[in-house]
Amino acid sequence: MKAVILGMSHLRECPRCEGLWADTVSLERICADREKQAAILGIPSSIEPAAFGATEEKVRYLSCPECHKLMNRINFAHVSNVVVDVCKGHGTWFDRDELKRIVEFIRAGGLDAARAREIDELEQRRRQLKAAEVAQAWDTRSGNALFDSSERESGFSLAASLLKPFLR
Repeated sequence: MKAVILGMSHLRECPRCEGLWADTVSLERICADREKQAAILGIPSSIEPAAFGATEEKVRYLSCPECHKLMNRINFAHVSNVVVDVCKGHGTWFDRDELKRIVEFIRAGGLDAARAREIDELEQRRRQLKAAEVAQAWDTRSGNALFDSSERESGFSLAASLLKPFLR
């Protein structure tokens, strides 16, 4: 692979398949910096409109160029429709034009929307866990609470907030 510099990001490119390798730090910088994104978008592309979002016909697992272990295939940000190969400790492999598609996804607000959705899901899970704790703290055999009245009140308000969507 040959070294490639896009903006201030140091990447490596395979001359045969035109795939790109980005180490973890470089990819984080690209995701965060609009100037680096602009540099990537300035690369001539061979993406055909019909191919955008299309899936590969043959799934193949690649080895990490650093540690040579098989990488995991993931949908970038879980919603981008761009499946990339990731070595958690070393970086991400982008097949031809995938990095450009991801930058387009980020610039269209996709990464922010994915993060907001993830935060909402975590908050909902936190509320569910709290409700489970409240339910577990209740001694159903004797009908007595195993907590003080202030905890009982917060448990009731939590239960009411969980039921609110169903009462509309």
